[in-house]
Amino acid sequence: MTFDIEMIRRRYATMPDGVDRARRTTGHALTLAEKILLTHLADDTQRPVFRRGEDYVHFAPDRVAMQDATAQMALLQFMNAGRERVAVPTTVHCDHLIQADRGADVDLAAAREVNREVYDFLSSVSNKYGIGFWRPGAGIIHQVVLENYAFPGGMMIGTDSHTPNAGGLGMIAVGVGGADAADVMAGMAWELKMPRIIGVRLTGRLGGWTSPKDVILKLAGILTVKGGTNAIIEYFGPGTETISATGKATICNMGAEVGATTSLFPYDARMGDYLRATGRSDVAELADGVAASCLQADATVLEHPERYYDRVIEIDLSTLEPYINGPFTPDAAAPISEFVRMAREKGYPERMEVGLIGSCTDSSYEDMTRAASVARQAAEKCLTVQAQYIVTPGSEQVRYTAERDGLLRDFEAIGGIVMANACGACIGQWKRHTDDSTRANSIVTSFNRNFAARNDGNPKTHAFIASPEVVTAMTIAGRITFNPLTDTIPDKEGKAVRLDAPTGRELPAAGFAVNDPGYQAPAADGTDVTVVIAPDSQRLQRLEPFAAWDGEDFEGLRLLIKTRGKCTTDHISMAGPWLRFRGHLENISDNLLMGATNAFATEGRDAVNCVLNPTLPGQTYDKVSAVAKDYKAKGVGSIVVAQENYGEGSSREHAAMEPRFLGVKAVLAQSFARIHETNLKKQGILALTFAHKADWEKVREDDTISILGLKDFAPGVPMTVVLQHADGTTESFEAEHTYNELQIAWFRAGSALNLLSKKTNA
Repeated sequence: MTFDIEMIRRRYATMPDGVDRARRTTGHALTLAEKILLTHLADDTQRPVFRRGEDYVHFAPDRVAMQDATAQMALLQFMNAGRERVAVPTTVHCDHLIQADRGADVDLAAAREVNREVYDFLSSVSNKYGIGFWRPGAGIIHQVVLENYAFPGGMMIGTDSHTPNAGGLGMIAVGVGGADAADVMAGMAWELKMPRIIGVRLTGRLGGWTSPKDVILKLAGILTVKGGTNAIIEYFGPGTETISATGKATICNMGAEVGATTSLFPYDARMGDYLRATGRSDVAELADGVAASCLQADATVLEHPERYYDRVIEIDLSTLEPYINGPFTPDAAAPISEFVRMAREKGYPERMEVGLIGSCTDSSYEDMTRAASVARQAAEKCLTVQAQYIVTPGSEQVRYTAERDGLLRDFEAIGGIVMANACGACIGQWKRHTDDSTRANSIVTSFNRNFAARNDGNPKTHAFIASPEVVTAMTIAGRITFNPLTDTIPDKEGKAVRLDAPTGRELPAAGFAVNDPGYQAPAADGTDVTVVIAPDSQRLQRLEPFAAWDGEDFEGLRLLIKTRGKCTTDHISMAGPWLRFRGHLENISDNLLMGATNAFATEGRDAVNCVLNPTLPGQTYDKVSAVAKDYKAKGVGSIVVAQENYGEGSSREHAAMEPRFLGVKAVLAQSFARIHETNLKKQGILALTFAHKADWEKVREDDTISILGLKDFAPGVPMTVVLQHADGTTESFEAEHTYNELQIAWFRAGSALNLLSKKTNA
């Protein structure tokens, strides 16, 4: 069955004329990204030429997707919008709240019991408002979307930073905060700064141990975690046609790790094959009809890419090595031939304790077959894993098909444990069984993100990222310094055994199969459906609107924390055990900035979750949330000061809603990650950047801080920050912002949702 086929037909029917109109208006050949963007304008009567990286543009996405952890807050916001039904096709996927512990059946049963009230809420609110609901166990949002909803040339937003996974089917799919999703579900336009476009030309063909994962691991090393900020990565060149649709999805998925708005590939026969294999032959036929004109970059662009892309990067797939990235950041990239030397020089724990494959990034049927081919070899050569081996299928369709085809038996034969079709350890939902949860150790995963403490809560866990087949080989060897291209493993008799290069199947020979995909269609009329929220719930809480701006400058703010170094959304609002409070703003706010490094930490005092409260007698230090609550109770506003790329990582808007709830008025950073900056703006927090980054040094721990210029808040007009030091001296400097008129209106209203509700109820 093809979901929303009429919407897709309408899209393809209008796209050729839209592309022609865009080409005439711009006066130049178009990249694929431009074709999709300019045919999704919210107001198609206006066709201005947008400046990349400067102009804000309003778009009309085709659909919205949400995972269960972020959907709670997004839907709580949507419920205040005054609509009876979502304006665009929308789905909710229950994948984040299932903890990986003992195995699929046990873990899924436990999750259904522990999270019952959340699932009941999500099911009922979806039923009421016309939202498709995928039950726990159905699979990870991005794999399920790829199998059922993604289509070439479409546009989707999703409340998860790895939404770009759908770029594997040629779709512009962007991770956003829940407020953005609520706006689009309510029928409003979605605002985005027109992205720059980075072109990556692929030539050659992958072979041997090298996989699609290695393309993005290499690119992460080139671009770094912020090199793709406010940019779309568009792949082109003959090498794109040699990669499967799910391989393309892996590459696009992890583009989030370089800060990219999204990533996408041109439509080709491999995508058509995948659409047909997943029961969407009608979509493939429609795409085939407009492929040349609408679903690929213009020929002139491909002939002269340097004229049309803001940057062009060349990658030869034929010479690409397997890569291993990490630890502690996904852009620490090393080809496997250099990694062994580097690991030993840097003293990384050489013994590998756990190997984990799957997650939304590498859990397709093809991934499973390639990893299983390595496992099968090991069993045939009397080898077993020397580290714990955890396998996570991406969806029930993949799991069911893999079981039918014997792949799960291959994993289990060497000691593998198959977990539920869920995010699990990738997002910190992992009950790791270890003798010491605080010691330094090494794990290797096929996941996308490896920030400190992300997977198991231990900041000393060295997490490395590689392809599923390399992870499997290293798990069999039991050490991170094993190179399957050159090294051997001793079998039980001490004989040196070499593993052959993996083999795999792009699509199952007998087709995909599934007994129960886990989908629940919404009621045709949800008028009489009651949304289930218990009045005394500790996990769900109806939202009260944030207060509107009072019309005055921010004066007398207290510094809540000045962070040093990397401060991701994991540091601002941790996942793991805190996921259970994603629908309860008051409770989850207790984790505010608990992982951030305090710039004023000294020897003998914790560097994290320990900040000064100068409004109390003596040198009083407390948790960040406790200090924020005290300021709020006293009617004192506060401010967060940070360094580069503040808020990188997950799209979670809780990292913006929590400080807003606890009285933070502004965040002043050297730079912001794209999604988080938008989230701050949407929630009514003032997001400012230092005009001169060195001014970060001027902020002292016990400062009182004022922000002047709010009465004249206007696009492009800087504000003045005044520091009142405890010794009586003052300093001031300029702070810049990227607000446009609409975003300023959000700020004045107290939040974007406040403005939306005001317009809806007018």
